[in-house]
Amino acid sequence: MTRAVDPYLVAESDTIRAAMIAVDMGSSRIALAVDVDGRLVGVVTDGDLRRALLRGAELDDPLAPALTRGFLALSEQDGRAAALELMRARRIDAVPVVDRLGRPVGLHLLQEFLAPISRPNWAVIMAGGQGRRLRPLTEDVPKPMLPVAGRPIIERLVLHLVGHGMQRIFVAVNYLGHVIEAHLGDGARFGAQVEYLREDRPLGTAGALALLPEPAAEPLLLLNGDLVTSADLGGLLDAHRRTGYAATIGIRRYLHTVPFGCVERDGDRVLAVEEKPTLQREVNSGMYVLDPDVVARVQPGQRLDTPDLIGELLAADRPVGAFEIEDEWIDVGQREQLAAARGMTS
Repeated sequence: MTRAVDPYLVAESDTIRAAMIAVDMGSSRIALAVDVDGRLVGVVTDGDLRRALLRGAELDDPLAPALTRGFLALSEQDGRAAALELMRARRIDAVPVVDRLGRPVGLHLLQEFLAPISRPNWAVIMAGGQGRRLRPLTEDVPKPMLPVAGRPIIERLVLHLVGHGMQRIFVAVNYLGHVIEAHLGDGARFGAQVEYLREDRPLGTAGALALLPEPAAEPLLLLNGDLVTSADLGGLLDAHRRTGYAATIGIRRYLHTVPFGCVERDGDRVLAVEEKPTLQREVNSGMYVLDPDVVARVQPGQRLDTPDLIGELLAADRPVGAFEIEDEWIDVGQREQLAAARGMTS
């Protein structure tokens, strides 16, 4: 989440003193200067102010000469991952967020990325599948326990969830579930509380939600257990909260190059020839956010896959949103995908 900007705001016409007060009140060593229409026109840090004073400026001098007007800003659509990447690339500690009119509406602070965050949302990892397409690798090891760069896939997921502030994590287990439970334990060594939804038979990718010990009070994050990803899970949850959809699907752009020249024709007349075109589709990433009432739709003992649950919502005219996953993402379902994941994290 971005920080509210009110404590950081000063008028472009204000004094150095006013900016120093804003920097002090905001406690993040930055102030945001706006024009008479409320648009962001410059930023100033405590270092900028000190340098101005060392050059001979007085506290009641105009602030305008000390402003940095070539500042960097993000839009409301940009998530935490984009903010962190920008701050790392440009070695800055803060990035303002502006609306479509250029007015400041938030502030990303590097210190908040580095500090522990906490979210009330639960996460559920679906890890009960047999991984048949990966046999014989999965004959004695469940797919979520396959190592990628020295760590089991599911351990990577748990750590990624903890890094995005989720502290209560449920793992749905069936096939070789004892292997997963022995490795994760109660989750304490990973900084989380890990609990298990034990399926006595396969219930699909959503059926285990009926095994939750109590109703979810907040939107729930549901993940397939075979994902290797650096997705902005916090951004996915934030987008779901902003839009008010019943469910939000994490989607990913998928490009496929046809290895042949393609012909477009009308009857026997050729209209065009395109050599090895690249087709683009948006695919389901296996990451979802579900409102509590959607989770409650799943009945005990019901075998249900998440796409079917989403289909029920759409048939009932419930709004379902999409959030684009721009970060690294691989669904480890086959050997070549596992090899790609291991190469991605090497």
